[in-house]
Amino acid sequence: MRVVVPAKLVPDLVEELVIDESGVTLDVMELSLCLNEFDDHAIEQAILLKERDGGQVTVIVPDVEEADNVLFNAAAKGADQLVRVGGDFDESISNHAYARILAPLMRDLQPDLILTGVQAHNDLDGQLGPLLAEFLNFPYVGYVAGIKCQNGKAEVRKEYPGGLTAELEVSLPAVLGIQAAEQPPRYVAFSRVRQAMKTTVIEERKAIDPSHRGVPEIGRLYQPESGKRAEMIEGEADEVAARLVAILSERGYLQRGHS
Repeated sequence: MRVVVPAKLVPDLVEELVIDESGVTLDVMELSLCLNEFDDHAIEQAILLKERDGGQVTVIVPDVEEADNVLFNAAAKGADQLVRVGGDFDESISNHAYARILAPLMRDLQPDLILTGVQAHNDLDGQLGPLLAEFLNFPYVGYVAGIKCQNGKAEVRKEYPGGLTAELEVSLPAVLGIQAAEQPPRYVAFSRVRQAMKTTVIEERKAIDPSHRGVPEIGRLYQPESGKRAEMIEGEADEVAARLVAILSERGYLQRGHS
């Protein structure tokens, strides 16, 4: 069985996000990228399927900052084929554009199963999985937390809000949006990553049609506004405590007792 994971790199929310002078996108010079958390689970699930049922795992990323690190980490975990897609696009590539880029590549690879992270925090134009499934005319199931494959079908466990789950049967080939792998993404030592760098080859593929058609136009980005009602209380512990009591009393949240 051939499993393909098209991964995304997203802005690292640990770092400060800076809006560029245009006001409609992030400053790529100040942007730090990391692997989308749900894509990390998709890679882990693909490796688990390979270890359990055999087959081949291919991981694909666009040619942006940190792409090689993501690919070599995937190889250290057990991925067999690494693909970096190059083209005239930047770190803010949309899901519509990425799906159009991936569709002809998927037809060439002919996977039995495509695993994507169910979502990402920069999905401004829809999730990648459903878009890719539409371009390929494959069935799609999202919010998946378990997979069993046999006889050309996949039995998937889908999660719903409120703790509900359902078991569905999907004909292959199919696209699945992974909510969580059957086990947490494994840690790999840096020594194994360095070994993968020496022994694994990253394939270069040219992007076709990297246009942003179908994407909502962004009018303006804004930093979150600071709260206007915040009050910083300074002083000794007794002074701070007295001020807190006074504020709570003024707002009617605290009533003084009578002797």
